[in-house]
Amino acid sequence: MTVSEQDPQQEDELPDGPEPEDEFPGEVEMTLTEHLDELRIRLFYVFGTLAVAVSGCFVFVNPVVEWLQRPAGAGVEFIQTTPGEYFWVSFKVAGYCGLMLAAPMILYQLIRFVLPGLSRREQKFLVPIVLGSSVLFVVGVAFAYWVMAPAALSFFSSYGAEVVKQTWTIEKYFDLVLVMLLSTGIVFQLPVLQVLLGVTGIVTSERMFGLWRYVAVFAVALGAVVTPSTDPFTQIFLAGAVTVLYFGGAGTVRLLGK
Repeated sequence: MTVSEQDPQQEDELPDGPEPEDEFPGEVEMTLTEHLDELRIRLFYVFGTLAVAVSGCFVFVNPVVEWLQRPAGAGVEFIQTTPGEYFWVSFKVAGYCGLMLAAPMILYQLIRFVLPGLSRREQKFLVPIVLGSSVLFVVGVAFAYWVMAPAALSFFSSYGAEVVKQTWTIEKYFDLVLVMLLSTGIVFQLPVLQVLLGVTGIVTSERMFGLWRYVAVFAVALGAVVTPSTDPFTQIFLAGAVTVLYFGGAGTVRLLGK
């Protein structure tokens, strides 16, 4: 039988077997307009979730404010120095807390937007990455609330306590605490970034472990830049946490065989 006499149905048959790991199952040719429509949908979910979270935090802002005042201790008195100061602080507190609550949804929608550009092998890590990122963010906020904030505020309270009465303005206090909580939660995403770099083959675990000297210096510098306070205790705590997170991320990449 010649090539032209072969059954045409045989040409349409696909070989059985597992699909290749480097295949892009969600790859679809999209026009610029379709990309913009997809982005608009994702932004709609992001801002919708953010609006609901901020609104909910504003409704319960007084209990949230009382909870955020606890790291300062019982010996500090909070005041407002201008009319309406606490009113605007309420919006700030609701905004920061709403952003922290909506962070997992923001990350999820970002991944859904880039999902068609990922291979089948890379998509297997999406759910663990999203869950791990959410857990690390919560752990970072908790670490800042129970460790870093009390250490920083205790340092400021004790320094000059014999000659200065501890009366703090509500706005300055929350400028310090809210930025500390959010920035620490973001810094705790370091292992997620390392896993992404390892999965995509950009950086290997051996290379990560080989950079430990530079990481130690970077952790100290990051502790001095990211923390809004200038006390040494907060910087040391954050630098130690960054170092532990980095080696944990490098170890995870090695366990994945990268």
